[in-house]
Amino acid sequence: MIIHVVSEGDTLTSIANTYGVSVAYLTEQNQITNPDNLLLGQNIVVQIPTVTYTVQAGDTLASIAEEYGKSVINLLQNNPSLSLNTGLQIGQSIIIDYGNQKIGSMSVNGYAYPFINSEVLTKTLPYLTSITIFTYGFTPEGALIPIDDAAVIATAREYNVAPIMLISTLSQQGTFSDALANTLLTNEALQDTLINNIISNMQAKGYYGLDIDFEFIYPEDADRYVAFVEKIRTRLNAVGFELMVALAPKTSSDQPGTLYEGHKYQELGAAANTALIMTYEWGYTYGPPMAVSPLNKVREVMDYAVQEISPDKIYMGVPNYAYDWTLPYVKGTSRARSLGNVEAVDQAIRYNVPIQFDTLAQTPYYNYQADDGSYHEVWFENAQSIDAKLKLVPDYGIRGVAYWNLMKYFPQNWLVLNGLFNVTKVSPPLTSD
Repeated sequence: MIIHVVSEGDTLTSIANTYGVSVAYLTEQNQITNPDNLLLGQNIVVQIPTVTYTVQAGDTLASIAEEYGKSVINLLQNNPSLSLNTGLQIGQSIIIDYGNQKIGSMSVNGYAYPFINSEVLTKTLPYLTSITIFTYGFTPEGALIPIDDAAVIATAREYNVAPIMLISTLSQQGTFSDALANTLLTNEALQDTLINNIISNMQAKGYYGLDIDFEFIYPEDADRYVAFVEKIRTRLNAVGFELMVALAPKTSSDQPGTLYEGHKYQELGAAANTALIMTYEWGYTYGPPMAVSPLNKVREVMDYAVQEISPDKIYMGVPNYAYDWTLPYVKGTSRARSLGNVEAVDQAIRYNVPIQFDTLAQTPYYNYQADDGSYHEVWFENAQSIDAKLKLVPDYGIRGVAYWNLMKYFPQNWLVLNGLFNVTKVSPPLTSD
């Protein structure tokens, strides 16, 4: 796998000729929306096939996979345009292998809302171990606030991806309720009611595990939260489910702030089966322009996390979105606009501004003047920044990564991931149920 950074004079034709592939191949693999208009600093991911197969009459993905000792999921990973429901055409070329020397295997989780576009979902599932569906809430009486998750669960299981239920204290206003968390954490009977309802729902819906995401917990509830996580993990494990806990990105045990003080890394890491470290949102909606997940800041968090939690339990968070800030930034007034990473590149092309790369943050950005005369700064993710983040997995010896979130398809991310890692799948396959 090669990440080509567009320089002066590059065209898609010249890049294709350099690596011995076709323009159509690069366009399709990277899903380039402006193939005749590349931009300085733009990333083009190049994978050079080493083994291909031409479809014959009667072939299926399963028969081709068996012939080459691959799984159907391997073929889907190597051929992003395919899905389980894609009909093969006689004469169609199927990529069997790229000959990449992968650096290891890891688990990959991703978060999605129940209304995720079905095409985005099926394009993404081959690269996942599990998918967490966001989010169930609960009432002060311990009843679940349901979501319409049946379709995502069913599709995930078809791709041997483990569906994970998420329970959070997110309110209808879109904020995490510290008061609701306190009500639950100070009432053992209420906890039992909620846990019973969670287990019943997981069994009925075909979930594989639970993710618990309580944020902005009162500092005085920190120990109660640990006890609750241990309690629910014990109950879940007893009936065959696992528990993940989502943790704020801390760099020390005594880090001040309402986001951090309710999360005790060592204790919560021990209480749960796995832990997601939410290593993103340094650049955020109401903050000043900066990288969402700068590598130097991520490293600071991971340096602390692996001291407190067994690395083989840890998922590192990876963002799949960008922010566009109007300048000048005014604290308390400015609000960044969220956009997808593909959309961010298309916008830079529209305004014909070069993409720059911050070497400390290992993150791309650019500045532009909009049609209304306002000035903007955009920070996003590209193949280079994803490559840098994913390579932290073997550096720290952690379990894998978890993407927030999967709603906007980012093809280069999956090309890079597939070039670097084998994705762990649950065993036995979920489709055998």
